[in-house]
Amino acid sequence: MPVYSEKVMDHFQHPRNVGEIENADGVGELGNPTCGDIMKIYIKVKDDKIDDVKFKTFGCGAAIATSSMVTELVKGKTLEEAERVSNMVVAEALDGLPPIKMHCSNLAADALHLAIEDYRARKAGKGPIGMVETPEHDEDEHDLLEHA
Repeated sequence: MPVYSEKVMDHFQHPRNVGEIENADGVGELGNPTCGDIMKIYIKVKDDKIDDVKFKTFGCGAAIATSSMVTELVKGKTLEEAERVSNMVVAEALDGLPPIKMHCSNLAADALHLAIEDYRARKAGKGPIGMVETPEHDEDEHDLLEHA
């Protein structure tokens, strides 16, 4: 069983910003339904800043923790600052993730970037971009938990 930091456990057991934003300005949905990790991040943008951000995640504890941390990292940030939040930034903010769980931080950061891309597409009149499926990954264990 992977060993998690206290921050990962805290964000898993007490996730921040769980839920949906009605009439969100951008939605990033990303996942691999085959293995079970699915993340959806909603953003509300005001004056080029992320005014509000919420998430719904179906997946393991690390997936929930990384989604929670991403929302904490970008709330109040400009879109450009939020775009610089990478999987490594998320993992470092959680005091690290086991190597087998790094794909979870990739999903969280990528879902955020998709939400920003979706916001820009909607603003340009190109409509929502929809769900993006990721390639399947190998994982020895996958304790499915739904948080939302």
